[in-house]
Amino acid sequence: MGKPRDTYKYYFKIGNKIVHGGITNELERRELEHQQRWPKGHIRQVGRRTTEEAARKWEKDSGFTH
Repeated sequence: MGKPRDTYKYYFKIGNKIVHGGITNELERRELEHQQRWPKGHIRQVGRRTTEEAARKWEKDSGFTH
C-alpha cells in the first residue's frame, strides 16, 4: 500500500496577493492560525491532497520554507 495522501498544499492570500504558502494536514485550523497575523486573508488549496513527502518537496521548490 502506498503512502497516505493526507497533506494539503496551500497559498494564504489577501485579495489576489499571496502572502504565505505552505503545507498542512488541517486547512481550517491553519487558516485560523494565519488569520491571527493577516485577519483579512484566506487559504486557497493548491491541487489535491498529496503525500507529506511530495508536499514538502513542493514547499521547498516553491521557496516557502523558512
